[in-house]
Amino acid sequence: MGFNKLGLWGLVALSLLGLSGCGQPKKATGTTPAVATLKSPAYVPTLFFHGWGSSYRAEQHMARAALRAGVTQTVVRATVSKRGRVTLKGHFQANDHRPIVEVDYQDNRNANYQTDGRWARAVVVALQRRDHIKSFNMVGHSMGNMAIVYYLLANAQNQHLPKLRKQVDIAGHFNGILGVDDQPNRMQLTSSGQPLKMNHDYQALLALRKTYPKNQIKVLNIYGDQGDGSHSDGSVSNASSQSLKYLVAPRAKTYQEVKIKGPKAQHSKLHANQQVDRLLINFLWR
Repeated sequence: MGFNKLGLWGLVALSLLGLSGCGQPKKATGTTPAVATLKSPAYVPTLFFHGWGSSYRAEQHMARAALRAGVTQTVVRATVSKRGRVTLKGHFQANDHRPIVEVDYQDNRNANYQTDGRWARAVVVALQRRDHIKSFNMVGHSMGNMAIVYYLLANAQNQHLPKLRKQVDIAGHFNGILGVDDQPNRMQLTSSGQPLKMNHDYQALLALRKTYPKNQIKVLNIYGDQGDGSHSDGSVSNASSQSLKYLVAPRAKTYQEVKIKGPKAQHSKLHANQQVDRLLINFLWR
């Protein structure tokens, strides 16, 4: 009888210790979730992808604008090595469910869009494993848009990956670049946005018309017109940027286009444009 009573008190003591441990979650270290609780915060990160020859620094202006606007408090970095290995620097915060992830491709001159798309997937998977994300947003500038659409081309129907909720494309060259496979005022689009002449990459992207998630993703397509008569941002024709419509608009939850005009609409200036900042903040977080 005495032994049973002692055993009972021992079980009670162990139970109290267990409850005490659950009440004090440990801080995250390494690649563990930011908060080790039974129910993780519902993080919806926004991933920024830079253009050819660029880096995460091109994304910092937009990220800082979001911080100043108070729509997020958290900016972390995802560095992708030349072999596609992802290293995450910084952690999501339990009280901030809308963090920004600045993606930095170490091989920033890789024009193989399938590879760029695989690297985008690697970033998404790294966040899924570490922070248990179930949905996210994507923002691309220039070639960063090709990383996004080629990610979708390969993974749009993958039910094991987090769901893309909002997609922002800035200065996208979906059907070619001026001086490479396009010339000013040459490309023509139908009323549905279909180019009358398609380059090789665009032809591959036509599969999105059948695989792009239906009624799931809101799309904002931003492009620039310098006003010099070329109907371009100096590097990409407006028609090439607008050709995204034919690929995704029939299946997107919403699709909208915004033209930025004037000298600050130049291709490399669009990611540091205050009008673009406001559009991003309102579309993504408000």
